[in-house]
Amino acid sequence: MNLSDYILKFLLKKKVKRVFLITGGAISFIVDAFSRNKKIKYICVGHEQAAAMMADAYSRSGEGFGATMVTSGPGAQNLITGIACSWFDSVPTIHISGQVNTYELSTNNKTTKKVRQVGFQETDIVSIVKPITKFAYQLKSPSEIKYILEKAYYYANEGRPGPVLIDIPMNFQREIINSNKLKSFLLPNKKLNNNKIVNQVYKIKKLLMFSKRPIIILGGGIRMSGAIKELYKFLEKIDVPIVTTWSGIDTIDYYQKNYIGCIGVYGSRAANFAVQNSDLVINFGSRLDTRITGGKPETFARSAKIVSIDIDKHELNKKRGLNVHLKVNADLKKFFLIFNSKLKNFKFIADNEWKKYCQKWKLNYPIVQKFHSKQNKYVNPYYFMDLLSRKLNNKDIIITDDGGHLTWTIQAFKVKKGQRLFSAFGNSPMGYAFPASIGSSIANVNKRIICIDGDGSIQINIQELQTMVVNKLPIKLFVINNNGYGIIKQFQELYLEKRFEASISTKGVTNPNFKKISKAYGINYTEIRNNKDIENKLEKILKTKTPEFINVVIDPDQKIVPKLQFGNPIEDLSPLLPRPEFKKNMIIDILTNKSKNFTEAN
Repeated sequence: MNLSDYILKFLLKKKVKRVFLITGGAISFIVDAFSRNKKIKYICVGHEQAAAMMADAYSRSGEGFGATMVTSGPGAQNLITGIACSWFDSVPTIHISGQVNTYELSTNNKTTKKVRQVGFQETDIVSIVKPITKFAYQLKSPSEIKYILEKAYYYANEGRPGPVLIDIPMNFQREIINSNKLKSFLLPNKKLNNNKIVNQVYKIKKLLMFSKRPIIILGGGIRMSGAIKELYKFLEKIDVPIVTTWSGIDTIDYYQKNYIGCIGVYGSRAANFAVQNSDLVINFGSRLDTRITGGKPETFARSAKIVSIDIDKHELNKKRGLNVHLKVNADLKKFFLIFNSKLKNFKFIADNEWKKYCQKWKLNYPIVQKFHSKQNKYVNPYYFMDLLSRKLNNKDIIITDDGGHLTWTIQAFKVKKGQRLFSAFGNSPMGYAFPASIGSSIANVNKRIICIDGDGSIQINIQELQTMVVNKLPIKLFVINNNGYGIIKQFQELYLEKRFEASISTKGVTNPNFKKISKAYGINYTEIRNNKDIENKLEKILKTKTPEFINVVIDPDQKIVPKLQFGNPIEDLSPLLPRPEFKKNMIIDILTNKSKNFTEAN
């Protein structure tokens, strides 16, 4: 069997039905193998960065394994931002890069080892991506192919998942191999000892029983471990107020009786008051970074005992000022299975007064308010996101980019059970959402894909409009247009005396004519310029079975409200509440010493 044919056969076994690629000389032989295998297909894209982002979303939102193929040098280099998205958000993907022939490699000759390049487009991509992959390897012999593919797949999915890359020299791609004689990768014999987790489960039970103000944090690790069903069974037993992180927002229905909201720097006042006033925090699968805790982690849930359950021991053991009372190093699915089985008859209901407190905060401090709908000029993004969330069904997939529109979505969108709402939260690059929407659409042919992008970020990978059109993907692309970089502009207004350098049109940040661009690609175009137009136009757009480009024009000066300004703990969001009102909301002591860390500001 040809080595390239073997690669496709392996990918098929691992539920890879589509490969996102751009061809090139160094990958040509593997791409040619598609002509001999009709069960697996490729999707031609406009940029390798977009290919990696498509593969990322293919893995996140579907049942398959996201894969790319690219040529050597610049082709492989262009994958890096997309690979980083998968690395930081723990998404399993596989990337196969072509490489120059082994006899052209600078490393294969003593006299050329310090030469920068011998073969055309030769690049040591393995060394470049090692810090952001779980496994990266350049094939040394055709006979290694089975072993390396199996090893890569294992590491991509084992423990905390992530991306892998295999670099394959051109001359190996056309080698004939005997698949029956290839060496296999033997899975490590890991001894499963659940006794420690069982003991920790009983400790958590005890902590719950002695708590007066417990709260649960749902993070992205829950979906990563495939533990949604097990979580719901757990929540039937444990009747406690719930908050989420951004990456955990789609783990629970907004209207679930105990749900309060998202926490953090751009969180809701209600959710932040709840977590900050708690006496016990049980954190499921969040790394509790500074976007959650604020710039001074020691101020986070400072009167609470914190229990953190995470598959990554390094996340549990980091020392950044956060005092974690109990660290549980476990896969969340396994944890919930053990908890639910060992404590079959255990039910815990939080103190009724505490639950009333939390619901009162949710009622008193809604993100979306009446005045948002009454704005006459421009579309108000809070009102828009609220209306959009009401119109969508529980099978829809919503993907948003990085910037103000991400924050407005997270703050105002009311997620339904069954929906997906995600972004590349950890890496957070501009340009992710649209290619990710394409990957998600290909992985979920029967689901509606809603892409929420910005006028700046859509231009990073705007070439993929052609990929959407060619593949007839009925993606609804909403571009939230504030004619600049609004989130940066708000930072400049707060901390840089309104010097709007490189963030507004008069300083060089401009938009093309989106209507003409849509026409050039043959895409239906709609413009929404004020609140009155939203409902009718949304109704029409969401009924179509075609790609749609929707330009949502908002106020260039639109702010993100509320948000944390540096110096404050997360319960004290800006605009600041009147001090008497703020004090009434605090059960614990109010902090007077403020941090000067900028990490919580932008």
